[in-house]
Amino acid sequence: MTGITLSSAVRSNLLSLQSTAKMMAETQSRLATGNKVNSAVDNANSFFTAAGLNNRASDLATLQDDMGLSVKTVNAASSGIDAIQKLVTQAKSVANQALQVTPASATASVDVAAVNYATSTTTNKILTFKIGDNAATSVTLSTNVASAGDLKAALSGKVSGLTVSVTGGKLEFAVASGENFSVSGVAASAGIGGNVSTTTNGKNRDSYVTQYNDLLTQIDQLADDAGFNGINLLKASGTLTVNFNESQTSSLTLTGADMSSAGLGLSAATDWSTKSGVDASTSALDGAKSALRTQASTFGSNLAVIQNRQDFTQSTIDTLQSGAAGLTLADTNQEGANLLALQTRQSLATTALSLSNQAQSSILSILR
Repeated sequence: MTGITLSSAVRSNLLSLQSTAKMMAETQSRLATGNKVNSAVDNANSFFTAAGLNNRASDLATLQDDMGLSVKTVNAASSGIDAIQKLVTQAKSVANQALQVTPASATASVDVAAVNYATSTTTNKILTFKIGDNAATSVTLSTNVASAGDLKAALSGKVSGLTVSVTGGKLEFAVASGENFSVSGVAASAGIGGNVSTTTNGKNRDSYVTQYNDLLTQIDQLADDAGFNGINLLKASGTLTVNFNESQTSSLTLTGADMSSAGLGLSAATDWSTKSGVDASTSALDGAKSALRTQASTFGSNLAVIQNRQDFTQSTIDTLQSGAAGLTLADTNQEGANLLALQTRQSLATTALSLSNQAQSSILSILR
């Protein structure tokens, strides 16, 4: 087959059109994708460098998501501590209210028939009374105590806060303050031995004891519910590790603390009939407040570190993505101008090719 021979002018115009069409295709691709480097063929060095930068940015973005979850975990624990502090304050208020109430009268009795009134001419009998936290008071019975009436007369007015009476064949002791009290004798012949105060005292403080113990239960339940994403930092077993880089060589580990009532050193109240009993609970509440504040400060410091690393990681991601974009992204303004110039060039080349063909047609008409 005989080859087709093109004139020099036609071939030159044709090559120019082909080159322009190729450049237009590249420019249109850049405008469509927004990238000047879409594959390793375009620019291997820029393509693989940008890929590495984007991969690291992606890894850091994943870590930043984990940091966000860690912030939520610490926030949940901090909120739990705030709520527990309110319950502790409420419990202390209950204890203070209990102190404003005078306990119910406490009583104990001894069967008069069981009292041995036989006396010794050489040894006086001694009865010892102890009321609440007060110092023990001893009463010496003289040898002329020979009846229940004598015993009542001998004891009446001797112990502050104690009243003595004989009712229904029993010698009764009563303490108006409601505090625990004990009565003991130095010898069996005294007829009164050991602690005879076996009644339950302070009954009108029982409601405060119940309120106090209910609040401790609420503290335990709240500490159990302060977890987030399966991690509870208000339990001694709770541990949270936050990684700050891809190789996990930079991290922060948060160790949980037992913020239940037991962990805070609080125990259920049993007897608030004495001031010392209420004071013991109040002192424990003060210790719990101090422990809560210390732990809240620790969580606050850790939270500040995590949030600071979050900001730093976002800044690093932005830098990496900007660097990758500088290597691969196309300047759409420039590419738009290029496309317009190429379209003009293509139009001119097409016109030139048409003129070249017209010259050949003129020669053909001469030959005719």
